Amino acid sequence: MASRGILHSELKEPLLATLRKRQIYADILRSCSKNKLLDLGIQVHGALLTIGFRFDMMLSQDLIDMYGKCGQVVRARQVFDRMPERNLVSWTSLMCVYVQNGRPEESLSLFSQLGSTGLKPNDFTLSTNLKACGMLSVPWIGMQIHDVCLKTGYDLQILVANTILDMYSKSGRIAEATCMFETMPGRNLITWNAMISGYNLAGNGRKPLILFRKMKEEGEVHDEFTLTSVLKACTKIGAAREATQIHASLITNGFQYSDKVSVAGSLIDSYSKCGKLFEARRVFNQIDKKHVISWSALILGYAQEGNLAEVMDIFSLLRESTIQVDEYAMSSMMAIFADLALLEQGRQIHGFSIKIPSGLRISVCNSALDMYLKCGMTEEAEKLFDKMPARDVVSWTVMITGYGKYGLGKEAIHLFNRMQSHNTNPDDVTYLAILLACSHSGLVEEGQEYLSKLCSDESIKPRVEHYACVVDLLGRSGRLVEAKNLISSMPVKPNVGIWQALLSACRVHGDIDMGREVGDVVLKMDGENPVNYVMLSNMFANAGYWEECQQLREMVASKKLKKDAGRSWVEIDKEIHFFYGGDDIHPQAQQIHGVLEEMGKRMKQELGYVNEAKHALYDVDEESKQDNLRVHSEKLAIGLALVRGGWEKKTRVIRVFKNLRVCVDCHEFIKGLSRILQMVFVVRDANRFHRFENGLCSCNEYW
Repeated sequence: MASRGILHSELKEPLLATLRKRQIYADILRSCSKNKLLDLGIQVHGALLTIGFRFDMMLSQDLIDMYGKCGQVVRARQVFDRMPERNLVSWTSLMCVYVQNGRPEESLSLFSQLGSTGLKPNDFTLSTNLKACGMLSVPWIGMQIHDVCLKTGYDLQILVANTILDMYSKSGRIAEATCMFETMPGRNLITWNAMISGYNLAGNGRKPLILFRKMKEEGEVHDEFTLTSVLKACTKIGAAREATQIHASLITNGFQYSDKVSVAGSLIDSYSKCGKLFEARRVFNQIDKKHVISWSALILGYAQEGNLAEVMDIFSLLRESTIQVDEYAMSSMMAIFADLALLEQGRQIHGFSIKIPSGLRISVCNSALDMYLKCGMTEEAEKLFDKMPARDVVSWTVMITGYGKYGLGKEAIHLFNRMQSHNTNPDDVTYLAILLACSHSGLVEEGQEYLSKLCSDESIKPRVEHYACVVDLLGRSGRLVEAKNLISSMPVKPNVGIWQALLSACRVHGDIDMGREVGDVVLKMDGENPVNYVMLSNMFANAGYWEECQQLREMVASKKLKKDAGRSWVEIDKEIHFFYGGDDIHPQAQQIHGVLEEMGKRMKQELGYVNEAKHALYDVDEESKQDNLRVHSEKLAIGLALVRGGWEKKTRVIRVFKNLRVCVDCHEFIKGLSRILQMVFVVRDANRFHRFENGLCSCNEYW
């Protein structure tokens, strides 16, 4: 009996030693996962292969997790594939690796394979794949997983319920997310944050503020994510008062926002975009350790106000500071110069970006591409695109968009096909770019073909904007009935923009009956937008329906609606000059008006050009009066360029930029000017680029 006890003890000791060794390796792997120690993890993996733990299930799962946390997805999959036995934890671990590393489609593929193993998903498996659905914005798959949750009762667990809510929010199903939120048996901070973020994504700026107030009433304590989401909502709707209240509340409650990068940056961004630059600068100055996010937010704020001198000063201070200028700051600066078409400044920033490590990243290269295209420098953009060591879907989309803006539809199509031959799949934005390119070039059949391809692509959900491009395309080509039928038959709810596209086509082709019908729809949907009244009024005026035209103008006056003023600018010798319609405050205003008058006389004598009031009817701002035609903002900008010697430099291209659509009269004027002066004028308006040369425009009268 005693000998049996001794034997049992002798067998037990090696087993305990093995278990202890196993636990030590498990602890080391988990430490490697937590601290992302890939080299050490690989050494441990090698040791496991040599000491008999090659097929240990627990250690294999720890290896999968370690490789996943270190970004080694392929190695994680190799460990999984070599496991002789797998349990639910094994499958879920690899799914989690895919989601953590931005490969949600592979997680969902694995989830579908799980069904054939006989294993039943648990709450963690379900929540991981619901997150994957949110990342991919595939609510139809998410709904199927939600159905599994309902049948198993997992939807009552807060972890799963929060993931369901988040999935619907990120997939654009805000109604389903709201329903989930209201029926949940319990809520925590993650619940509130997901719902507030969901309303932000849906573009509902007021709802996050209402929800934030309700959250505080119910005693839930906010965190940094809550504050940044709510401040983002304030920014979107220009709610400066609410942003100030949140700021005051933080101070009152002793919240050290100056130590919280995201909150301080959101405050600065909110104040800046609400026009409260004094408050934005004050918050900025209170931050001891300024993050590049705060610098970028302030720079964007001053850019929005048109204070370019301050923009450059702050960027110079950023460069002089100890902070490493990152790709976000570089991209932000290039976006500013792209929007304002400041070529020389854009070139300087691009040159600077090449000298720093982050400047070589693909996002910065994409921003540089966008900047050159928006500044009218297609050749420089093409050179940069061809030299890029790597391209993503954004790179291709930026170039396709640029070609489309220039009316180079065939080139855009060639690039779209080339992108796919390089194994880069188009996303919804790429499809929007190619459809816009077809619209700007009058490629009706091609546009319809791309819409059909989009609708048959199960990975992308067509948006109303995609259909609007084809409605615009059909409308411009005179196929108004087809355009209207497309709106009626499309599976998404029409917005005011798609009806505006059809109304514009009715105006161009003089279909008053359909135009009146569409106009009623537009005014019911958006009766506070003066653009809609101007479009409808111009349609009636052009057809000689003066009584209805006058009624609309009276409605605009009674509602006290005001259109954004037309503004144009031109860059001369690295200096930017801005003009508004009828502007005479420029120091050289007299010379500008003089040269424009002289050009008008020459064009009348040589080309028979005459200012006609009917052309003004097509404009969309307050410059549309006969006596003001010669002082439209784009003409003033061109006038200054000519005064400064533009016509003496025959090879020079004059580039002018306008915030609104170029009117018909200005379009005719610049065409004539390009012919009599034998010069090239490039004009970027709100819709596209126009290149005027030898009396012709690149748009082929299609704008």
